[in-house]
Amino acid sequence: MKHLPVPVLLFASICAACVQHPATPPKPASEPPLLSWSELAARPLPPAGERIAYGPETSQFGELRMPVDAKGPAPVVVLIHGGCWLADFDYAYMRHLAVALSAEGYATWTIEYRRLGEDGGGWPNTFNDVGAAIDQLRGLATTRALDLGRVVTIGHSAGGQLALWAASRPRLGLGSPLHADGAVLIRGVIGLAAITDLAQYRNGPADSCHGSVEPLMGGSPDAVPKRYSQVSPIELLPLQAEQWLIQGERDPIVDSASVERYVKAAKAAGDEARLIRIGSGHFDPVAPEGPSWQAIRQALRRMAPVR
Repeated sequence: MKHLPVPVLLFASICAACVQHPATPPKPASEPPLLSWSELAARPLPPAGERIAYGPETSQFGELRMPVDAKGPAPVVVLIHGGCWLADFDYAYMRHLAVALSAEGYATWTIEYRRLGEDGGGWPNTFNDVGAAIDQLRGLATTRALDLGRVVTIGHSAGGQLALWAASRPRLGLGSPLHADGAVLIRGVIGLAAITDLAQYRNGPADSCHGSVEPLMGGSPDAVPKRYSQVSPIELLPLQAEQWLIQGERDPIVDSASVERYVKAAKAAGDEARLIRIGSGHFDPVAPEGPSWQAIRQALRRMAPVR
């Protein structure tokens, strides 16, 4: 497969903006440092969960973790990683959240999917993989104590777009290549620095995460408008699921103003949605610590409380 014209070291290059540059005036002492991608990636990973395939392709699998001392079927959190929809970045960094959520009493299903740069990545397979991974929960629930009436998706960055999109799947028509009968219903969505408007987000530097949108979709919004209308969260409203968008005000990769516009649009469409602003960057929300972690816990207590 011909490699797509998206930089291999995309996160690393963008994330130079996440740490202090020598030529940049120092931040006030009261403003905490941003968590960079390199710092997050350097953290020792927890042990892997139970790896389970949902399809025959290399990237079609997930990691399941069951909570300790669960009393009855556990609510399920589906964790969806970011990385600009690129194969250069995988699911592993989401293990930190998975372990923390399991300790809170949640079953976690951390999924992988085909991405740009590997065979089958991009439209429509990236989206169908995410859908198939979530629907795999039906099979898992036949042998594990999972409560499929309390399923929440949590997605980071590009994974935030996928997490929001997943809530819309039951309403995709028969004519869509993304349609699936009996899609698992999503009770709530938590977006961590989520990309919420694909048509708008593509308008950025070509050598940044913005440049991944057209390769993902196979064209511009003018060329393939129906594709964008089937996966761009802002075009899918109302999602008919509660949504919490946790956004760093100093995020150099996802503009906080774009997330604010999305939340206003979701509310106007009739969805229950809220924006939680935190004084951090792009990667802080995915670490189970500080104000973002407390917001995640609060959101889950509303959407799918542990009984």
